[in-house]
Amino acid sequence: MQSSYCPSPYRYTRRATREVMVGNVGVGGSNPIRIQSMLTSDTRDTDACVKEALELAEAGCEIIRLTAQTRAYAANLENISRELRAAGCHVPLVADIHFKPDAAMEAAKWVEKIRINPGNFVDKKKFEVREYSDAEYREELDRLREEFTPLVLFCREHGRAMRIGSNHGSLSDRILNRFGDTPEGMVESAIEFAQIARDLNYHSLVFSMKASNVKVMVAAYRLLVERMNALGPDWNYPIHLGVTEAGGGEDGRIKSAVGIGSLLTDGIGDTLRVSLTEDAVREVPVAYRLTNPFQPSERSDDPVSFSEPELSYDPLKFSKRQGGLAMCHGVRLGWEQPVRVAIPDAGFYALQTERDAMGDMMPELSLGQLDAIEVDPRCDADLEPLRELAEPSIVTVKNGLAMEPVYAFRLLAARIEDRHLILLKDTLAPGSVSGEDVPLTAARNIGSLLCDGIGDAVLIQGEPDPRLASFLGFNILQATGTRLTRADYVSCPSCGRTLYNIQEATARIRKATEHLKGVKIAVMGCIVNGPGEMADADFGYVGGAPNKINLYVKHTPVKFNIPQEEAVERLVDLIKEYGRWVDPK
Repeated sequence: MQSSYCPSPYRYTRRATREVMVGNVGVGGSNPIRIQSMLTSDTRDTDACVKEALELAEAGCEIIRLTAQTRAYAANLENISRELRAAGCHVPLVADIHFKPDAAMEAAKWVEKIRINPGNFVDKKKFEVREYSDAEYREELDRLREEFTPLVLFCREHGRAMRIGSNHGSLSDRILNRFGDTPEGMVESAIEFAQIARDLNYHSLVFSMKASNVKVMVAAYRLLVERMNALGPDWNYPIHLGVTEAGGGEDGRIKSAVGIGSLLTDGIGDTLRVSLTEDAVREVPVAYRLTNPFQPSERSDDPVSFSEPELSYDPLKFSKRQGGLAMCHGVRLGWEQPVRVAIPDAGFYALQTERDAMGDMMPELSLGQLDAIEVDPRCDADLEPLRELAEPSIVTVKNGLAMEPVYAFRLLAARIEDRHLILLKDTLAPGSVSGEDVPLTAARNIGSLLCDGIGDAVLIQGEPDPRLASFLGFNILQATGTRLTRADYVSCPSCGRTLYNIQEATARIRKATEHLKGVKIAVMGCIVNGPGEMADADFGYVGGAPNKINLYVKHTPVKFNIPQEEAVERLVDLIKEYGRWVDPK
């Protein structure tokens, strides 16, 4: 399967883009990958916003975003910008706009960049089912052009940049009815707006395709780049990366590392934000840890030349590689079996006395039990004996090769028969990564491959603690939606739109529900992405008014204006009402 979404799926080459200036910061071109974050303070509170922005700048944040949900909020950006510049901080500001074109026009007077969501800049989301004729669809696009043109002209005349940021959770009814809730719909939504801007000779554009489902996110970004490449060489706009509603703690970091890391590995991404349900300043060091391996000074790419075979998977549509079926020490692998978690032998046997305490997070196999055949996927002499084997075998990449794991395992999948099973590794150089980089590296390498549909088992060998290694393996499977061993959460980062203490609420919800294996719960600060993300979740907990919560089933609100102090208990009652509750062990 060939695709033009990246220069090569087997070695790192950063996608070439034009430079877009955001104030005094260049994005794309030859610039390093830029780090962004977003204020959690109310945009009407000048002192709080300035204090938080200065803390972000001190932490190394290069672009700062604020919400501007109405014209009144947008007007206060003048005061925030003035006070920041007076304090000697010249980090560019971005106004985040949803629903309100007039707020965008006001905000553009005071900030260096405007972010618009094409799903709700003009359209209102009502979840209406409607068939659009071609004439009716063109009529909607004409209305969009009329509403969007004044902002484009203002930004062109005043040197403002713009991000056209599609969100999976907030596609318009018009797009949903024609394209469905799909990566194709996300891309089309952005291209419609970009075409208007280009018709007006405005090109200071950056694009994003954010989703809480990492497989959807990765497919949408790849599809966007492929579509841009097909439209012509002057569609070489920079890309902003982010997993929306990633959550907090290790879960949020792993999910972000999977989605963002997958695309950075493809050479896609010129700026990014790690969206954590934590204080914004904590997002910045995680973002740097994700980008560091992809900055030019850190690259040490494979010097060995090899022919690049056709991909074994479709990078634009997820499909699990269907290997054969094997049995290892009573554990089935491959075919339609769950992806299994393995750790090195010493750690596996050390955990045997903790089997009951580990429960569903107990590793299922040791490396020795797998008896995997180790190969160099570039070497014909290593691969030829596999063709002579009568039964499906477990194959992995040798340690010590001068290849990035993602590229090595993609090459392996392309060069061996489908009947053989693949054991993924988090690293080919155990001990080379330490500290906080261990889970991020493992999530990037293994998660990228799982999103490509590759892998029948995963081996965590970069984390020396066997308990943590096992947890890491299962957490990566959870983040990619490959295998759920506990409740799954979609949790947005706090921002100026948030109507309650979302960090505290998320912690309470997790404590009450984490044992509900396979139940997906969305914890959303407001209604911008809330109803849309509910469609991908079983239950939703959404801020409806200050300190008041609305509860959802899928994207349908069923309980309204619940005081925050009662809302978690009422959520548990709702889960019980729909038959998804089990008592914790």
